[in-house]
Amino acid sequence: MGTNVTAKGAQPSQDFVPIEQVRDGILVLKDGSVRTILMASSINIVLKSEDEQVAIVHQFQSFLNSLDFSVQIFIQSRELDIRPYLALLEQRLNEQQSELMRIQVREYVDFVKNFVQGSSIMTKGFYIVVPYAPAFTGGGEAGKSMLSRLFSQDNGGAHHVTVELFEEYRSQIEQRVSVVVQGLARTGVRVAQLGTEEVVELFYRLFNIGELERPLPVSELTSQ
Repeated sequence: MGTNVTAKGAQPSQDFVPIEQVRDGILVLKDGSVRTILMASSINIVLKSEDEQVAIVHQFQSFLNSLDFSVQIFIQSRELDIRPYLALLEQRLNEQQSELMRIQVREYVDFVKNFVQGSSIMTKGFYIVVPYAPAFTGGGEAGKSMLSRLFSQDNGGAHHVTVELFEEYRSQIEQRVSVVVQGLARTGVRVAQLGTEEVVELFYRLFNIGELERPLPVSELTSQ
């Protein structure tokens, strides 16, 4: 994941990320603990009535109080790359047979270009990190946040996760994911677990800020 940049006398960038592997969308860390990442939809609570706002807040409070394990809510905010959309519009422009439609599409393309030049259009991704840490990892899940543990250079020693252990950990973390999904569903938030490719792409973006934005699949979030 990311670019392996090594300066003279420096460590490879991968050494600072204690991820052993990503298997079936589950991150296996070098200390033997595992993580799964959920992508969540958003709610524009400002557009809700006062009663709806109160109900959502209470449901979210109940969700947090029902958890007997730690989770982390992570929000990624990035400038949206509008170039693929403009390229699509240019393609549609060339396909138009009607001169009137060509004029209208060209005016729309110019409008979009002028609009994005005058303001930054941001895109936000909402993620929930769900952990499972066996007792042998030392300290369990307490003390540090998910990201601080994820990016800590102190990995507590390497622990190989066998196939049998992985299936056991998968069962434990799937139970926790189910609790999170059901709890957030009561607030109107839809949640989808990221697969292996989506997890790798997410971390690639985190460590390669200058790369072009490619949207994560959100079909599971938008389907009714």
